[in-house]
Amino acid sequence: MTTLQQHVLQEQHRFPGASGQFSWLMSGITLAAKMIQAQVRRAGLTDLLGEHGETNVQGEVQQKLDVYANEVLGECLSHRESIGILASEENEKPALMHHESPNANYAVIFDPLDGSSNIDVNVSVGTTFSILHRPHGEDWNNPEKWIQQPGSRQVAAGYVLYGSSTMLVYSAGNGVHGFTLDPTIGAFVLSHESIRMPEQGKYYSLNEANSEQFPEVYRQYIDHLRQGQLNHPYSSRYIGSMVADFHRTLLKGGIFLYPPTESHPDGKLRLLYEANPVAFLAEQAGGTAIDGERRVLDIEPEGIHQRTPLVVGSRVEMDAFTEMLKTGNSVTA
Repeated sequence: MTTLQQHVLQEQHRFPGASGQFSWLMSGITLAAKMIQAQVRRAGLTDLLGEHGETNVQGEVQQKLDVYANEVLGECLSHRESIGILASEENEKPALMHHESPNANYAVIFDPLDGSSNIDVNVSVGTTFSILHRPHGEDWNNPEKWIQQPGSRQVAAGYVLYGSSTMLVYSAGNGVHGFTLDPTIGAFVLSHESIRMPEQGKYYSLNEANSEQFPEVYRQYIDHLRQGQLNHPYSSRYIGSMVADFHRTLLKGGIFLYPPTESHPDGKLRLLYEANPVAFLAEQAGGTAIDGERRVLDIEPEGIHQRTPLVVGSRVEMDAFTEMLKTGNSVTA
């Protein structure tokens, strides 16, 4: 049996001179995840269902569990001296932690509770996180420079899925590994080692209710999937919690699309909090992630809360999609 903490320590051995800071940082994320999952499991029995009554910086109505998850992650991570900057989707500005300490080498970016509006109907939700090194030579008091780095510079990224079981999936640049929380011992235990996204799947995932607002190439592509142009007809699966939809895509293959629309031409997903962690995991597992035109991990962020379209999935589906982008023609496997 390998716990997440043991696995992180083993990963550190790949880096000569590792100080143990990363392991201590990850322990803050796992502690917060355990606290959040405990409240998610009891949400119907406590006063944590429903709206909090305020809106966040994104203009979205906050759920009570949004606020709780945000506070817990902030509290658990703020005690790690290796963290200089914390940035949350729920907060307008980054929080300065130990940024003046010479030991503060990391910035942590997170969405505390993705899909939280689904809590009221007992649907899976999740937490996403992205870890970046403090950029060399940058001013201590310039948090935007710590955070606004392309996703290719992520040290590690992952998510926690609060579903039928609680899973933490992460990569530190050496493959993707999944850990399931064993409630009998209170530890995340390795259950999915070296996850590889299948070359091709059977499902596509997107909100088809908005299809009339999608660019034409997206509508054509979905038609081709339904018509069996890639060797078999596809079925639609859409949960509405990005973490849950991506988790299925990661394990089962296929494609997840969050296209631009007429009302949101820049997309709705946040680049730093959602798209970058997912893209990092997808590539580490053998998949691909683009914003509809370019590799997600190559995008130079222009703002902390920047939005982006996202198309992520298996090699066959992604190759077909990119070919349609180039030619506009029908594709076959």
